[in-house]
Amino acid sequence: MTRDEITQLSFLIFPGFPMACLTSMIEPLRAANEIAGKTAFGWKLVSEDGKRVEASAEVWFEPDMALAECEDIDHLILLSGPSSKFTQPQPSEGKLRKLARHGAVIGAVSGGVFPLARSGLLEGHAASVHWCYEAAFAAEFPEIEATEDVIAIGGRRMTASGAAAAFDLALHLVEASLGAGVATEVACWFQHPLVRGQGVIQLKPTVEAESTSDMLPDMVRQAVELFSENIEDPINIADVANIVGVSARQLERLFFKATGKTPFQYYRFLRMHKARQLLHYSKETLPQIALAVGCSTPSSMSRSYTEVFGISPAEDRKKVNMFRVRDNSIAPPA
Repeated sequence: MTRDEITQLSFLIFPGFPMACLTSMIEPLRAANEIAGKTAFGWKLVSEDGKRVEASAEVWFEPDMALAECEDIDHLILLSGPSSKFTQPQPSEGKLRKLARHGAVIGAVSGGVFPLARSGLLEGHAASVHWCYEAAFAAEFPEIEATEDVIAIGGRRMTASGAAAAFDLALHLVEASLGAGVATEVACWFQHPLVRGQGVIQLKPTVEAESTSDMLPDMVRQAVELFSENIEDPINIADVANIVGVSARQLERLFFKATGKTPFQYYRFLRMHKARQLLHYSKETLPQIALAVGCSTPSSMSRSYTEVFGISPAEDRKKVNMFRVRDNSIAPPA
């Protein structure tokens, strides 16, 4: 098989990158090669400076090359946490743009969408953003379309929301190169439950950890969607009940049966969940975060936040900063 017949992927790994996202892409590609009986895919690891990188699981990886040495590749996929940044932004981001100009598909998995967006290469493209990062991504990149789809592909850009979505992205590459039959066989090898394409929405946990958003009764799900669309400017519970076509009392009974929470408690959880995203993954100050989640003052947000999570916002941000991977940026205390 000639070089032109092999799809070459390079994975750009940052300190603290999620190891599962890397293995979730490489393993199905390896299996596809084995099933097809030929080397259809090749891959290399890249770091910004060519030095070894520690994943979030405290496992070290030895890259094959530095970013500056990347040439003649088909895909470059960024793997990182949301706070990861290039140590030398100008030459490194310039290299990404050069690769893109020369026809490489540029992509990212999980938190890798953040350094990719900072490079300017997601402008005009939709990005799949993991639900736990969506508030922080929207705050930093309001001009970029963030989708809840598990993967987003288009215009020589591809993004995946997390490790399982990275597997789906790899299956997409397998299908494009070797056909749907091989992609399905790869999925079955790993007991991947289904082959998910574009348009499939991420599952999100509800207040009750054992359930997901798709498991909620229809009227409750509609109400949750309205709550989610009205975080910054809170909507009245009675208005939500009227929109979904039930009384406020009936909506409360439905919510409690489905979630163990009243609509007010559930709505407060969603707002504080967004506050926590911003605390953990953005540089927004506490007053800015309070306004973003519909609280008139930081103190009112702090009370609700402490009731929901058992820790104050300031203490939570301080705790998270203590565990930041070395060289990742640290959020301000207030």
